[in-house]
Amino acid sequence: MVLQRWQSVWLLVSAICVALFCFLPVASIAFEEPAAAAGSFTAITPTDNWAVLTVGILVVVLLLVSIFSFRDTRRQKMMTIVSILLMCVLAVCASLMVYNTLAPGVSAEPLGSSLLLLGAIIFAILAYRGIRHDEKLLRAADRLR
Repeated sequence: MVLQRWQSVWLLVSAICVALFCFLPVASIAFEEPAAAAGSFTAITPTDNWAVLTVGILVVVLLLVSIFSFRDTRRQKMMTIVSILLMCVLAVCASLMVYNTLAPGVSAEPLGSSLLLLGAIIFAILAYRGIRHDEKLLRAADRLR
């Protein structure tokens, strides 16, 4: 019996996606109203808000610690679930951060870095499925002994 450790790869890719999300712009804001600022653009990044950045860094740390806790699959599954939930919180916080900057005469255009967070959630779910699969293989091997 050979355990496939693909979940470690998925967790690493998920951590990289969240880390990139934390430092890339989430939205581009265009000011339309005042003549002085007309046509100017501003990028909103998660580094602009310390709470969003803190949650993002916490998710990255949880995912990286989860990679190295492969001996305790229950803890690894729990940390993966918590990181998925925190990624959802991170997405809501980032969208609220963009929504709070909107005012009359200001328009926001989302950028592609939002898809990084969606990809991170998908990779974390794949990792969770891999952890469950390995647990089933270990239980089956224990039954055969």
